[in-house]
Amino acid sequence: MSLALKVGDVVEVLSAEEILATLDEKGELDSLPFMPEMLSYCGRRLTVDKVAHKLCDTIGKSGMRRMDDAVHLTGARCDGSAHGGCQTACLLYWKTSWLKRVSGPPTTGPISSGATSGERPLLPVLDDNTRREPGPDGTPRYRCQATELLRAAPERLPFRDLGQYVTDVRAGNAGIASTLRTIFFGVFNRYQRLSRKFPRRLRVKGGLAWGFVRPGPHAGPAPKAATGLRPGDLVRIRSKDEIVATLTTKGFNRGLGFEESMARSCGRVARVSARVEQCIDEKTGELLRMKNPCIVLDGIICDGVYKSNCPRAFLPFWREIWLERIDEPS
Repeated sequence: MSLALKVGDVVEVLSAEEILATLDEKGELDSLPFMPEMLSYCGRRLTVDKVAHKLCDTIGKSGMRRMDDAVHLTGARCDGSAHGGCQTACLLYWKTSWLKRVSGPPTTGPISSGATSGERPLLPVLDDNTRREPGPDGTPRYRCQATELLRAAPERLPFRDLGQYVTDVRAGNAGIASTLRTIFFGVFNRYQRLSRKFPRRLRVKGGLAWGFVRPGPHAGPAPKAATGLRPGDLVRIRSKDEIVATLTTKGFNRGLGFEESMARSCGRVARVSARVEQCIDEKTGELLRMKNPCIVLDGIICDGVYKSNCPRAFLPFWREIWLERIDEPS
């Protein structure tokens, strides 16, 4: 039964035993895995951060997909402890069947490791289902919520489906003004794609999507900088023009793209929260080891404004050359 949750509602995560009773032999509910990293939240009270009624497809690039009876909870990100130490830090999906509505404040205090639930060993059904068949060379491959999202959200959600935007507003995911803005961006970007077939005089800035990030000048390898940034360092994100100058003609720097949503953060000051050296490939489940570590910044997320208000709140990966270390405020 749906709880009809909204942003700001306080919920309590059910016990491990209660959640296990909702799962099939794959450790899933409606094809969405309940992962070992989520066990540490059992019994805790958290607030609803976003209603996860839709998501952007980062695997097949098919656009938006519809999700039923799921939410994101404030601060509940995957720590990758059961998935080879993946550092993507995805915002976890919670089926409403795993939660109950409560009154009172959220639970405070640190989150314990996901390796145990209380003093009990990790539930085997969850541990066993974190792995896929190994790759051809024997390397481990993983299953997680991110790799299984197309099964958990099989229905495409067209941009023209206005009901999704009504849900955004009613659930508290976005206000009316920001929803109208994201619809405008969606319409504009669709015109831009069509305009690439038109004479140049009918194109706006060459047919680029809103945010207007052009490919860079480098036909060969893009430049890099190893500045030794560490968690806690204070940095400023360089200007869009400075970052574009480090990109290849295909828009990448050492395999990492710079997207329009990231350009919205140019000029902002933030602290380094992590150096990312490995992450799971959503398509294959392979744990990728980065030749050039990326940086994650505290408080800098993808807000979905160019993605139909997608609530996934990804943590963008930044190259060190895109950041400049600044002095601490006096």
